[in-house]
Amino acid sequence: VQATGGSSAVSKCSAAAQGYIQDRFLQLLAGRRRRRAPLIHRGYYIRARAVDHCVQDFLLKTQSLPRTQILSLGAGFDSLYFRLKDMGLLHRTVVYEVDFPNVARQKATLIKGVKELSALVGDTGGEGLGAIIFSGKDYKLLGVDLSELSELERTLEEAGLNNEIPTLFIAEVVLTYMENTRSDALIQWAAEHFPQACFLVYEQVLPEDPFGHVMQQHFSQLNTALHSLAQYPDCEAQQRRFLGKGWTECSVMDMNEFFTCCIPEDEQQRVQTLEPFDEYEEWHLKCSHYFVLAASKGMEPSWTPLLPSVTVPCHAGPVGMAGSVPATVCARLSGIPGLRRYGHHSVLIKPNVILTTGGFGEEDGQHCRMRNFHVLSKHAGYWEAACVTQNIPDKRWGERLYHTVSCLSDTLALVIGGRTSPSSAGLGMLWLKFPETCNASGPDDIAVELVSLQPAAESAALRWRHSTTELTFKGEQYLFVYGGRSVLEPVLGDWYFLHTPELSCTVIAVEGPVPESRHSHSACSWEGGVLIAGGLGAAEQPLGSVFFLRELEHGFQWQTIETHPPLVPRYSHTAHVHEGKLLLVGGVWFHASSVPGVTVIDLMTGLCLDYVINVEHLEWPLMLHNHSSAFLPNEKELLVIGGGGNCFSFGTHLNPEPVILSLSSILISH
Repeated sequence: VQATGGSSAVSKCSAAAQGYIQDRFLQLLAGRRRRRAPLIHRGYYIRARAVDHCVQDFLLKTQSLPRTQILSLGAGFDSLYFRLKDMGLLHRTVVYEVDFPNVARQKATLIKGVKELSALVGDTGGEGLGAIIFSGKDYKLLGVDLSELSELERTLEEAGLNNEIPTLFIAEVVLTYMENTRSDALIQWAAEHFPQACFLVYEQVLPEDPFGHVMQQHFSQLNTALHSLAQYPDCEAQQRRFLGKGWTECSVMDMNEFFTCCIPEDEQQRVQTLEPFDEYEEWHLKCSHYFVLAASKGMEPSWTPLLPSVTVPCHAGPVGMAGSVPATVCARLSGIPGLRRYGHHSVLIKPNVILTTGGFGEEDGQHCRMRNFHVLSKHAGYWEAACVTQNIPDKRWGERLYHTVSCLSDTLALVIGGRTSPSSAGLGMLWLKFPETCNASGPDDIAVELVSLQPAAESAALRWRHSTTELTFKGEQYLFVYGGRSVLEPVLGDWYFLHTPELSCTVIAVEGPVPESRHSHSACSWEGGVLIAGGLGAAEQPLGSVFFLRELEHGFQWQTIETHPPLVPRYSHTAHVHEGKLLLVGGVWFHASSVPGVTVIDLMTGLCLDYVINVEHLEWPLMLHNHSSAFLPNEKELLVIGGGGNCFSFGTHLNPEPVILSLSSILISH
């Protein structure tokens, strides 16, 4: 537990070095420097921002009072005191920090050894005594185990903490490391002993969904189990906890809501453009698994720092489920490491034969961008898989993620776009040629030939997280390339009609309301046109719209498909059409109550039903984003291949095996 403070200081320090947060004191306190990934920077940015937002609000609301105090529990190597002092915000406020004795001693040594820090604290009047490791006029550093409440109380009294003045308690990922009986006692003690008090908490939530399982496993492996989660699994439970322990007001938000509602739009945009970034799913999942809570009692006026400046409808209550869909492991496909990947693409090249390409995953025991292709085929009711060799070890493939593959004949598929790193330009187009007898039953590997294309439709191809869909116009075949993002544009709203087979860009008139720009949406062919659903929009907000690009006599027309109840906004899902129904599989949404399962939209009536996926037969967390899926109409089954991602600092999770979702019970033919 003590080690967590040091590693979070290093992460905050890295975020400050990249301009996410303004804090020159972090470097002085963190000691070692290590550059973290952009996803970690964002995670620590939102944490620092939430805590600062509430602390500054407390200081602002109490600025007319003669004296206030802040008590930071489990403060670690936090720089809060030095920042506030430097900003001139502590004229009437004393900051008390408490941590394990050896953590407090390390910090005291650091402060004494760094002129810039010791100058801010000023005269400390000699060495600290006993548990009072360090004592300045407005800064006291105490070495006490927080779970020993009587000792904590005695030391605080000795250090001069005054029960009668407004006090802000801060617990930033601290209480959850304590046994619940002890953290509950601490929360109740603070309410009982301080007539005017505020309590700020930032920690984890939602242990039981797939991301929550990965998160819990990570902390257990570090020997820092998260105790709060079993008893207080969601934001509502945490709110009830405080209201039941003597606090009269309590508001709570997960970090998706905090980012959207409490951070000004221009600041959101600033943060979103600081570094090349393409891990939206993991960012939003991380944010849904952390909350900020502000409780208070006896404060006049009342302390409510978590009032949204904008209201966001997508954070509304739980999603009603119409039923469940069973998930089972695909027996013959287990143990094939090449199928553990995300950001890849799978395409049916003929009935019961699937080609899977690209993505990031596991090859030869290493995590890397995937070079190998795989063919999956079904024989006598069983799936088999074979690794595909490329005829030439090909640089042109570029180890791409988030590309599309469209099958144009029995032997030819077209790859469009994709990326290597999000900081490099999108990749162009390639033909994939494969033998007519392509399936996984033969003992020999199947050879696939890559053919580069002249940059005929280059602007159409230099993108990723887009969609490519087959459509017909006046009896001719076209590919419709839509949306996505590029190295210059975080979100695209343009489209191209590529006439096949020569792939010339054709201008075809399109009328009707243009859908807002998006990436990570789904697109399906239907009745000669294209159905677009969901996606991530310009402000990194999930979208809930469904559009149909319908063929007219002289061109196409965008039509909005109204769904009721309205489709819950989502992205990073897959989609299929079956007998007039649009099936959406998985994805990421902002609802904490559940993760997206299978949604069925009746395209005639607009009726929209959500089904939860029953994972009781799986022995591992099923992460349904960045996956691929194939729909098998005869069996009314979905084969889900891959999925997962880099789960914040908790490690990479790859769904270990393909999964079959049986839809027969929810797709009853009329």
